[in-house]
Amino acid sequence: MEKLPFRKRPTAKPMLVKNSPDNETAKSNCIAVNPQDFPDNIYVVCEGKYVLSTKTSTKLLPGTVGLSGNQRFWGSWSTDQTISVCPYDLFSNNKNKGAYLGSITVEINFWNRNRANSKLYDPDEMADAFLKKFDSQILQPTQIMLFEFKGNYFELKVSSTQVVALAEVNIEDVPVSKDIMDKGIVVQQTIVNFYKGSDGLVNLKASSKRPNVDAIIRPDFKFEDMGIGGLDKEFTSIFRRAFASRIFPPGLIEKLGIQHVKGMLLYGPPGTGKTLIARQIGKMLNAREPKIVNGPEILSKYVGSSEENIRNLFKDAETEYKQKGDSSSLHIIIFDELDSIFKQRGSRGDGTGVADNVVNQLLAKMDGVDQLNNILVIGMTNRKDLIDEALLRPGRFEVQVEIHLPDEDGRHQILMIKTKKMRENGALAEDVDLYKLAKLSKNFSGAELEGLVKSATSFALSRHIKVGTVGQITGDLSNVVVGMDCFVNALNEVKPSYGVNEEDLHESILGGILKYSPRIDNILQRVERDIAQLKNSQKFNFSSVLLYGPPASGKTALAAYMALKSKFPFMRMISSDEVIGMSESAKVQYIDNTFRDAYKSPLNLLIVDDIEAIIDYVPIGPRFSSVILRALMTRMKKSPPEAHRLIVLATSSNYRLIKNLDVLNCFNDEIPVNNLSSLNELENVMIETQFGGADTDMPKRVVAKLLEVFPDGKVNIPIKKVLFNIDTSKFSSDPADELVQLTVESNHPQ
Repeated sequence: MEKLPFRKRPTAKPMLVKNSPDNETAKSNCIAVNPQDFPDNIYVVCEGKYVLSTKTSTKLLPGTVGLSGNQRFWGSWSTDQTISVCPYDLFSNNKNKGAYLGSITVEINFWNRNRANSKLYDPDEMADAFLKKFDSQILQPTQIMLFEFKGNYFELKVSSTQVVALAEVNIEDVPVSKDIMDKGIVVQQTIVNFYKGSDGLVNLKASSKRPNVDAIIRPDFKFEDMGIGGLDKEFTSIFRRAFASRIFPPGLIEKLGIQHVKGMLLYGPPGTGKTLIARQIGKMLNAREPKIVNGPEILSKYVGSSEENIRNLFKDAETEYKQKGDSSSLHIIIFDELDSIFKQRGSRGDGTGVADNVVNQLLAKMDGVDQLNNILVIGMTNRKDLIDEALLRPGRFEVQVEIHLPDEDGRHQILMIKTKKMRENGALAEDVDLYKLAKLSKNFSGAELEGLVKSATSFALSRHIKVGTVGQITGDLSNVVVGMDCFVNALNEVKPSYGVNEEDLHESILGGILKYSPRIDNILQRVERDIAQLKNSQKFNFSSVLLYGPPASGKTALAAYMALKSKFPFMRMISSDEVIGMSESAKVQYIDNTFRDAYKSPLNLLIVDDIEAIIDYVPIGPRFSSVILRALMTRMKKSPPEAHRLIVLATSSNYRLIKNLDVLNCFNDEIPVNNLSSLNELENVMIETQFGGADTDMPKRVVAKLLEVFPDGKVNIPIKKVLFNIDTSKFSSDPADELVQLTVESNHPQ
């Protein structure tokens, strides 16, 4: 290429767009110009962005440029449109980086789909022809070109470039870019990587030197391209286990003697991004779009139709595999809500056997006699436990990845993605602190964080609705800004489905925790020790503690206080209040679901309040529900999955019953919580609750009068009863005498 004969900034010329004057010019990827406008074989830039090489032609009038259909489509130009064209000096524009292409990634499609063929094309031969054809031209991402190879016409699209300097020793360290401004000159040393384009019709021969031309993942793919945050660790595991073998050269995989993974299961709580991954997965694929089906869509009321629906999903993959064998492209089938159709065989009890046959059909297709090596079946589910076990063994859905609730860093990533448009358009106020919001939105799923952003936006928009109306808009809409106050209001409106159920816990400690005796400190320290062990132990990820004592002795309050103090991401309470009116089976299901929810977060704390009430124990008989008891005991003995920790704080007012029912074996620690046992403790409670107000001697006068009734200073009164008596006495004309009387009546002689 000739260097520009001037150093000053070139002046752009307005030029009229015309069609390319002949096929040879169109195939050369050059822009045709009249010799009076520009010399031959120089670089010019159109509209300040699109760089092409010139080819002079007298067939064009001065002031016009000839562009092929692909070039016009690339620049979004039409014929007879005026565009600016001026000479371009790549070296002065790329002062801070190289000017040559170290590597280039090119998507290839047939130029005319109607002329597509099934020939197998060698990408190495194509690369040699490409370098010869476009030598010394400047190419850039998004560029579209016409390419002739062995009598066939192809449409090429540059998807990414790697711009390097000639002195660059290790080009692997140079990043790959999709930015249209990252341009470079094609040299003979440029590595050209061909990949199937959107039509997936071009059959490329596998290479033992280059990455698999049919690799599932585009070589320039990045996690952030999917618009999913907080799942970097999960994605790394998914790609390593399910996709790595499809990226490396087929020759190496054959040498290792392994088969590709055929099935992958993504499971976890609703809203964590499983279905979003299914929708976005096409962005990272190199070939045809995946088939996405919802589980219930498979079932049909006609005999045999459900099984046929499964077979039809695999038909294209089977046909291609018979024709091309291991050279076949990858076929991806995605099942959303997998548990709705592929349940344990024999569990439905509908007598038809249709669902069982569907499971059998899928098993046969994934790992049957006629094995396919060109399929990947991805399943999504919220309930992995419901899926037939045969589907979960190696050879079927062998890669199983749990999609967790995002942690604080993950929530920040998601909030950055969901507010990207706002930030780009200046609609996010400067006072919005996404790091603080990520901290405040504990246990929010990705979907709930999206709901949080929508709610905050609605608060910002509501400021522009005329007061007293619901549809009249007022104010300057160009200045709509979402501020931190909008997000704070949204946090009060949008609540996470999983995590802390603080209302129940705060209700349990409305009166606060009164440390009226060293016994209370000992109890709190002991529970704190058990929680610390659960958080940090290298050997155990499950612990259970029983707080037992007389009714109203403060067991539930102590458990709730320690739960809130632990600040665990997941805290929930199972109590008899929650299961009122439920049938026996519904109670079992409720207990089971609550424990399963407690496996979703890394750190989980569950309070099982009043065990005997939950199991429907009544002293007359005695009677209780053995089914509920067995369900509760099973769950309190079972450790959570790996990487999850759970501590259960249970309370009981009937230690003898718990012992006789053999429930004590479920607990690692048993802590007694007794009633007030002395008048000194009663005095401490009065002081803590400021009984008497300004009359600070009133507690002592009450104790002095009580010593006349209890000369040994011993009492046995539940703390809740004491607090109620103190509050009742405040409404009497003589609070001290009233409290003395109530205390005598409330005492339970031991």
